[in-house]
Amino acid sequence: WEIDPGKLTVKEEIARGAFASVHKGSYIGQEVAVKIIVWDDDDSQKTKSQADAIKEAFIREVEVWYNLDHPNIAKLIGATLDTTAIRFYNDKDQIVMPTCKPCIVVEYLLGGTLKSYLKNNLGKKLALQIVIQFALDIVKGLSYLHSKNIIHRDMKTDNLLLTKDRRIKITDFGVSRHENPEEIMTGLTGTMGYMAPEVYNKSFYNKKCDVYSFGICLWEIYICSIGKPYPKLTFSQLCNSGESYEKMRPIPKSCPETLARVMKKCWNADPNGRPGMEEVVSMLEAINTSRNAGKNIMHHDQPQGCFCFYKSR
Repeated sequence: WEIDPGKLTVKEEIARGAFASVHKGSYIGQEVAVKIIVWDDDDSQKTKSQADAIKEAFIREVEVWYNLDHPNIAKLIGATLDTTAIRFYNDKDQIVMPTCKPCIVVEYLLGGTLKSYLKNNLGKKLALQIVIQFALDIVKGLSYLHSKNIIHRDMKTDNLLLTKDRRIKITDFGVSRHENPEEIMTGLTGTMGYMAPEVYNKSFYNKKCDVYSFGICLWEIYICSIGKPYPKLTFSQLCNSGESYEKMRPIPKSCPETLARVMKKCWNADPNGRPGMEEVVSMLEAINTSRNAGKNIMHHDQPQGCFCFYKSR
């Protein structure tokens, strides 16, 4: 997976996180996204143990990601450690900052993140066909990962990218793990609001935690909104809320009952009650996306929310 840094050019920054920045670039003539990792910056406040942990996560991410090959998984082109300087260019193609930071190089996807897409369409009602297509793209990618015994562990709309044809690809495998029956995972990993209850309670968990996170993503896609699914709960309240967190995700009355059933099955508080990804694929493929499908809406004895969608801001 080691690439030739001399053939990599890095340009404008397009995203930034706590331990990395993402830039647009090119590698051997191909447009790419370059994730620059920072684990030992002289100006940073990281301890040696923190830097070592970031380096370990970088190597693990590359090793998990590199051999993945699926239409709904963003393609990893390669990576490089901090052995050779990478050239940063400005908009006049002048070198402005050579650096020896490690980086991950991934195919560049023009559509940006699903989170950005939902934000740009906030308050609009996405056609049911689009909702189902997005959902199927995600679950087919997750089904592939689970068939390889890989748990993503940070499934959220930020980590879902859109192609120019509006197809979704899963990205960011920084906290992903191979599921090992001889190892018990209990670490608090992922993003609050998308974490399954067993994860934020630090109980034993498995690939069903991804199913739960997908359920939250599906809810966000259907209501075409983003934000904290539990805005009024503190971390302590969330961990001890029982079923109250479900009240923070009202499903619109207009939602087809078949789709609402998928959401509720996926975010079941009991991981044993959640379906596997192959079953979710089948459930979604069975949903009628014709114009009349919306007539089969939720019954009044089911959890209810607003009739349609939030107003534009």
